[in-house]
Amino acid sequence: MPYLVAAVVLVGLLCMVNLLLTVGVIRRLRKQAGQPALSHPMMAEGLSPGERIPEFAVTTTDGEPISEELLGGPALVGFFSPGCAPCEELLPRFVERARGTSDAVLAVVVADSGEESATYVERLAQVARVVSEQPQGPVQTAFKVAGYPTVLVIDTDGTVVSSDHTMPATVGMV
Repeated sequence: MPYLVAAVVLVGLLCMVNLLLTVGVIRRLRKQAGQPALSHPMMAEGLSPGERIPEFAVTTTDGEPISEELLGGPALVGFFSPGCAPCEELLPRFVERARGTSDAVLAVVVADSGEESATYVERLAQVARVVSEQPQGPVQTAFKVAGYPTVLVIDTDGTVVSSDHTMPATVGMV
């Protein structure tokens, strides 16, 4: 009988510990749900202001070769992923900004099997040189893109002036 009482007490204590841990996890999840999905610490993995753009070489959707040397500066560079809600919100503003600038504009679209990436390419091709590549393709790897959308402003000597998930206040900041 004493063993049975000890076993019941032990199971009861384990259940209480489990309940406390579950409540803690629920509280943490509720707290995180109120925070934005994309936060600036993620950008620590990408190119930061002051860094030079690394070497890359790809071909645009029009068959034009593009590299860090051919991109030139100043430049506006945007990375978009079809099906991404923040990308959908930013795309019209990016297109508008690209129309109003004399800077070089490069847009990178993550290729998918659906029609969405073709729609992005079509919209961006009117105002930018467009590269369509698989996730973690050569341009995304070179720029260390960690999330979408990502917009970078490059100055005349190939140095990153601005890197964020939103549209910068001005393009020709240098």
